[in-house]
Amino acid sequence: MLTKLRLPNIRYSFDPQRISRDDAKFGRGEKLDLGLQGRVAIIAAASKGLGRAVAEELAREGASVAICARTPSELEQAAAQIQASTGREVFHQAVDVTNPDAVSHFFGAVEDRFGRLDICVTNSGGPPSKLFVDTSPEDWRAAVDLLLMSTVLFAKEALPRMQKNKWGRFITITSSAVKQPVDGLLLSNSIRAAVTGLARTLANEYAAHGITVNNVCPGYTRTARLDGLAAAISARTAAQPEAVFADWTRQIPAGRIGSPQEFAAVVAFLASERASYVNGTSIAVDGGMVRSLL
Repeated sequence: MLTKLRLPNIRYSFDPQRISRDDAKFGRGEKLDLGLQGRVAIIAAASKGLGRAVAEELAREGASVAICARTPSELEQAAAQIQASTGREVFHQAVDVTNPDAVSHFFGAVEDRFGRLDICVTNSGGPPSKLFVDTSPEDWRAAVDLLLMSTVLFAKEALPRMQKNKWGRFITITSSAVKQPVDGLLLSNSIRAAVTGLARTLANEYAAHGITVNNVCPGYTRTARLDGLAAAISARTAAQPEAVFADWTRQIPAGRIGSPQEFAAVVAFLASERASYVNGTSIAVDGGMVRSLL
């Protein structure tokens, strides 16, 4: 005979806005040793948004970080704030990531400063939100340079240095759009997929040298870029930006927009000694928005 299980009469409340890695009930506590102490990391487009969050997370875990971005004033401010919050020195240099000479000079300066390179996180601003009918050939070329060729330039500089050390982590920041296209992001949907193909191929070519190559795909994450996208959609559709955010939130099983810090935590793990057998993956950090099995 089955016995009826009696459960206490407890009511649970669920507030999706509070469930994050920064929930006050679950502080950082004792740090898990990721093996990043003394490692040297380059992070591109790190004056704000996801890049800055990644740089701060890696610095907090003990890595020496070198950051670049296009705007010197924003970059200098970001470096000072990261240094103040982590106690780690931050090397910074203004760089146009589409300029081969500028990228090469930056890598040389980092090597001169720190003596080595272990981790490289590629990143860049996103191309404008446009429909196909409004996108010119020049728009396509600019987006290829910004998203794909910048990654190629960073890989050309980073991978031989990592190969020499027989250890490395090359991580590309793309978008959940490589798994599930995002309305209004024609250029990003198209060209970030090429970056994913590049990363997967590099993972095969360099794995035997102790180098992992992985792609991290942010979903809707609260950054200035997302605010700009909401504004662009609002201008095109006459919907209020708040309504655009509400629509995005409805698509996410977690019921909320992500934070840059949540994204950065995943990148830090992939950059770590602990992730030595994770290679060639494209990991969505999106609250479950992408519905594909893989």
